[in-house]
Amino acid sequence: MPRPSLTHRAEDGARLGTLLWRFGPGWRMISSAMLGGGIGPREWVLNAQVASGYARMDPVEHMASLGPEGPGVGMMTAAPVERLRVAADGGAEAAATVGLGVPTWAASPEGVPDPGLPAVPQPGRRPPGHAPERGREATRETPGPGDATACLPRPGTVNILVAVPVAFSDAALVNVVMTVTEAKTQALLEAGFPCTGTASDAVCVAVRREGPAEPFGGPRSVWGARIARAVHRAVLDGARDWAERAAE
Repeated sequence: MPRPSLTHRAEDGARLGTLLWRFGPGWRMISSAMLGGGIGPREWVLNAQVASGYARMDPVEHMASLGPEGPGVGMMTAAPVERLRVAADGGAEAAATVGLGVPTWAASPEGVPDPGLPAVPQPGRRPPGHAPERGREATRETPGPGDATACLPRPGTVNILVAVPVAFSDAALVNVVMTVTEAKTQALLEAGFPCTGTASDAVCVAVRREGPAEPFGGPRSVWGARIARAVHRAVLDGARDWAERAAE
């Protein structure tokens, strides 16, 4: 995965960050993002911070205006993108920005509003049967200019980008999105947040266009397992960072 660039812009009375990964040609991606969503060749990925309460009716055009030329993926979040967390496992790389101001359960009763911010983690909460950390994942932080260490938690989104150096079949790509989502939820529960995520979470998985296509992407396949561990580590670090700032 290329190292992202970090830029800032003035918008809606705020200084907002934008992360841009320039992959170049030779990549195929699957994404749930409004810009560049679906499956197809993509050359860049954007993760742009937007103001809390974002209400523009042209999000696709807005994200496209922030990215370079050519086909790409554009995700947005109200969380500070400077708090990016990244992790790697066996060649699989994951990058996550984690905002948990409005956490949700996927299957929520009809008519019951989501809780407001700040999201408060529950100490010691772990999914049933989850083993303690083994510390096997390689991790690192990627702070940038204007690191928002002092920012108070705000409404946000969990955006996840994954990259692997191999090709995947279409079916395996769909499968790996499930794996990413499962690993994300495992990490949030382990961090003490009683939720499956937020209602606006987005995911993007980048794979090579050429080469033998991996047929499986589940958590017990070779690459699915590596992706799951990397995503779990990045999201867990991001959720714990959010919790620390929420407690300040």
